Amino acid sequence: MAAEYDATEFIDTDFEAHKSPFAPASAADALRAPTREEVDRKVVEAQQKLAELKRAQEDLERERATLEELRRRQLEFQNGRQEMINHLTRGLGLLEEAEFNARRDSEQMLKTIADFRGAMEKIQGIRDETWSKDNFQMELTRALTTIENARMEWNSARLKLPALAGESARKKAETETAPTPAASPFANMAFGEMCKMGLAMTWPLLLAALGALGVFVAILLQRH
Repeated sequence: MAAEYDATEFIDTDFEAHKSPFAPASAADALRAPTREEVDRKVVEAQQKLAELKRAQEDLERERATLEELRRRQLEFQNGRQEMINHLTRGLGLLEEAEFNARRDSEQMLKTIADFRGAMEKIQGIRDETWSKDNFQMELTRALTTIENARMEWNSARLKLPALAGESARKKAETETAPTPAASPFANMAFGEMCKMGLAMTWPLLLAALGALGVFVAILLQRH
């Protein structure tokens, strides 16, 4: 005997479980025109979704602006750090070199001051009034040697220390470096010589002008 017909065997339970709650309950509901309440409800739902999307867009815009500001500050930090590292590295090198030169000059000045004081004491220690006829030649030679040594010390120090050059040396250097204006070739010429030279330079032009004038007059006479 055949088994009894069971209508539930042809129903897909998974499809029924995932059916949209807004799907029509029957074919008659699917063919029915929507009511005013349904349209209003769908409009409200669409407006709510648009508002949610707008809020999400605004949140994304704020997040994007925050990230761009963060990226700008990071770039400013990296560029500023590299710039200051370069400046400070160069500045340290220049200052260290200047400090080394200044310390060297200072040490040279201290040594020169000590040498000058020693030379000064030796020169001031010369007592020529005590020289006698017997030791005059020897004492004079010794005194001249002391003065010559002091002069050599002075000239050597002037080459090493610009501070000893003084105002006159600076003015002399400025005068030597200043360009001298070129002398005019007509500065030493008399007026008559200048007139002769001008005539010698312009007479070819005068001859050419006279020749052109003669040709022009001849043409006019032929026409008349």
